Amino acid sequence: MTSTKIAAGTVFPAIELPVLGGGTSRLSQPGDGCDWKLIVVYRGRHCPLCTTYLQQLNAVLPDLHALGVDVVAVSADSEARAAAQMAEVSPEYDVAYGLTVPQMERLGLHVSGPRNGMDVEAPFAEPGLFVLDGDGVVQIADISNVPFARPDLAWIARGIGFRRGPMKDAPINGTHLQSHP
Repeated sequence: MTSTKIAAGTVFPAIELPVLGGGTSRLSQPGDGCDWKLIVVYRGRHCPLCTTYLQQLNAVLPDLHALGVDVVAVSADSEARAAAQMAEVSPEYDVAYGLTVPQMERLGLHVSGPRNGMDVEAPFAEPGLFVLDGDGVVQIADISNVPFARPDLAWIARGIGFRRGPMKDAPINGTHLQSHP
C-alpha cells in the first residue's frame, strides 16, 4: 500500500460519497450553512467502539454546529451495513458510505482487512478525523491504526472554538517545515 499522510495546511482531497437517506457529501466542502467541516472516518458496522464514538459525536454536535462546523461520518461499509449500524447510533449528522481502498490511501488512512475484525467482508479504514476550514484546508488531522486511540470529541470541539477564536490568525499547527524548508 502506498498511502501518503495528509499534511496540516494542505487542501483536503475532493472525494464525494453517497449518504444514508439519499444524496451525496463532498467531504471537502461544508454544508448546512456551516463554514468548517469535521470528517470522522470510522471502521464500520463490525466495530462496537465505533458505535459508541459516533453516539458521542451526537452529544457534541450542538457545540460543533454553534461553531459553524458541519459533520459527516464516513466508512467503507455498504449502504445496508451502514444503515444497520446507524439504527443503533441515531445520528443527527450525515453518514457517508462506500469509501474505497484507493480513497483510503489518498487520505493516508490505515487499511485493515477481514482478519482484523469480526463480521468484516472487505478491507476497511481504521479511524481518522479531519477538520477543514471553509477553503477545504486541513486544520486538524488525526489518523489511528486502532479503534481505541481516537481524540476526545469534546476536546475537538473546544479546540475548534479556540482555533476559530483567539488563535484564528495563528499559523496552522504542524506547518512550520512547510513554510521554512
